[in-house]
This record gives sequence, C-alpha cells and structure tokens, in this order.
Amino acid sequence: MHLFSPAQVAGYVALVLGVTGFLQRDDRRLKQLVTAECVAYVFHFALLGRPPAATSAGVSGVRTLLSIRYRSAWLAAAAIAVNVALAIGVGTRGTGWVPVAGSCLGAIAVFTMQGIPMRLVLLTSTFAWLANNLLAGSVGGTVLESLIAAANITTIVRLARADAGEALTRPGPARPAGW
Repeated sequence: MHLFSPAQVAGYVALVLGVTGFLQRDDRRLKQLVTAECVAYVFHFALLGRPPAATSAGVSGVRTLLSIRYRSAWLAAAAIAVNVALAIGVGTRGTGWVPVAGSCLGAIAVFTMQGIPMRLVLLTSTFAWLANNLLAGSVGGTVLESLIAAANITTIVRLARADAGEALTRPGPARPAGW
C-alpha cells in the first residue's frame, strides 16, 4: 500500500489527533480529541478493508463523545454490547476481535474512571489497537498507537508527579501540644 494513499492519510490525521489528545492533562480535552481521532480511524480502517476495526472505531467515537457529558457503568455496558453486536454483525473472527477488546476496555475507562486510572486502562486499550494495526498493515495506525502509548505514559508520569507535589505541599494533621 502506498504511504500517501487515502487510507494512510486518514491514519496520519488520526495520529495527530490521538497524540495531541493523550498529551492533555485535562480529561475533557483528551476525550474531545479522542472523539475526533476515532472519526479519522473509521475512514482509515474502512479504506483498509477492516470492518471490525472501522465499526469499533465508530462505536469508540460515539462512546467517547457521550462520556464527556455522562459517567455511567450502564453506558459502558451498553457501549460494550453495541461493540460486540456490531463485531458479530460484520463477521468478526480471529484477530478481528483484538480492536473490539480494545474498544471495550476503552468504554470501561472513559465511562467509569478519571485521571491516572482511566489513562492506565486506556493504555491497555492502546496496546490492543497497536496489535490490530500491526496485523492490518496500517503504517499510520502503528505509529499512532506507539506514539499514543508514549504520550499517555508521559502524561501519567506528569499527573503522578503533580499529585505527589500536591501531597507534599498539603498541610499535615495538626500535632498535639508538646511535640
């Protein structure tokens, strides 16, 4: 496949959106950019002839958009059910389940978690999508997920350091007289 085919260009657009998103410390901004990344991914995988990945990316985009406003285990379960139903509907088998698993993990993360725990589960989802992209021969997607993993790890470290710094500057419990 040509490096500048329409499918690969859509992957490059997803790359820019995804990396930018995972560098955000603000959960809301992360989710906005990931929604846009998912839209680009739908086109990318559809053009690569990977229906399970394209449908999972579509469900991921809708679920991430909804998660900006709503936090709910029920919505996570609904997103997982839709993802699995669509995967069955497009005849997913074998390695086609890898992106579906990644999307299901993402649903749990964005609807029920925030901060570092959300990003850790999203990192696991990223590894599933990385495996899918390697199997699909997606140049942009492979680079994207590798960079997203690096950006996400960097942001997790930044958030952890910020949390540790806050813990050091918070006043401790009052000491009893005579200490």
